[in-house]
Amino acid sequence: MAPSHALRCCKRVINWVPAVFINLVVGWSYYAYVVELCVYTITSNAERICYLIIFHIALFLFIWAYWKTIWSKPASPSKAFVLPRAEKELYEQEERAQVQQEILKKVAKNLPIYTRTAGGAVRYCDICQVIKPDRCHHCSTCEMCVLKMDHHCPWVNNCVGFSNYKYFVLFLAYASLYCLVICATVVQYFIKFWTEPNTHAKFHILFLFFVAALFFISVVSLLSYHLWLVGKNRTTIEAFRAPVFANGPDKNGFSLGFSRNVAEVFGDQAKHWFFPVFSALGDGHSFVTRLVHIDPEQANSDTFPSPAASSRSRVNPCSVGGGRSQKHPQATYDALYKQRRRRSRPPLSFHAPGRASNQLFLLRRAVHPSSLPCHIDRGCTAGVQTAPV
Repeated sequence: MAPSHALRCCKRVINWVPAVFINLVVGWSYYAYVVELCVYTITSNAERICYLIIFHIALFLFIWAYWKTIWSKPASPSKAFVLPRAEKELYEQEERAQVQQEILKKVAKNLPIYTRTAGGAVRYCDICQVIKPDRCHHCSTCEMCVLKMDHHCPWVNNCVGFSNYKYFVLFLAYASLYCLVICATVVQYFIKFWTEPNTHAKFHILFLFFVAALFFISVVSLLSYHLWLVGKNRTTIEAFRAPVFANGPDKNGFSLGFSRNVAEVFGDQAKHWFFPVFSALGDGHSFVTRLVHIDPEQANSDTFPSPAASSRSRVNPCSVGGGRSQKHPQATYDALYKQRRRRSRPPLSFHAPGRASNQLFLLRRAVHPSSLPCHIDRGCTAGVQTAPV
């Protein structure tokens, strides 16, 4: 036990090296810009004050978003996704994978889970011993399942997911702004020191411009990619491996249109978009999915809950379009989005099949103790939260 514990401690210390490196670079850039450039190099007081104000605003936003990304604890599945005691004992005693899947499917019927593995099995984490919600994945570095996991970032030594994805995007944006401010204000002195004889601040000014330009190119590339993901409502994992629904893999399974995709991450109030405060929609456990054509065979399968089974588990179905084929899915997205905004608590969205072909249903319920499945202990409802811990 002792060697294993020691190795784990060493691993945790090593994981902080990239983040410490970034902080050291930022600290050195502060000295080079404020002391070497503004104090020793710039002679105009008006120019010096203007540069210092712009620099410190960009630095403040950058550090704020960066540290929020680092210290925001990744959100994990609530107790509602843990197997009940009876089913857990049966699952652990059973050695046949097929029977284990039947146990998981029985429990998953009462949960808003509509993605499966590539083989069609219920996604279950044997390490955390929970049924994985949609878009949830296990991080081997953090040793936990993370809601809407995007990736594990070594530069922040944290998992980027539902609880801090907005902070991460803002961190990239303000890091780009910080580097751009440095490059734009230092370039004239960079050219001057490059062509003229050696001076006291030459090394710091030259190196500051090179480092800022290099980081700007790298960060802007990463920022552009993640802005594209936000517009598509995908995670990095989903961009490389499409989520699997009842009708097969679909990279656009969670896409609701550009404006709604942006609101899923940044919120529906523009005043919160540019500050690293939590404003994402939903609770991270369930997500509104695109309404897709349901095959009659899939409608009769036991993979997803039927309307009758849903009513038995205290879920109130809301038929969209009166049971007819939807000719205008965009109107359906508008209705779902407005309903999502009106609710004081983020709803759990159900993408359930109809009883016949071309029939679309949307089952939705709020996270409330009275609407939880009967097998879930009412005392565990505190684990179902609308915001990450």
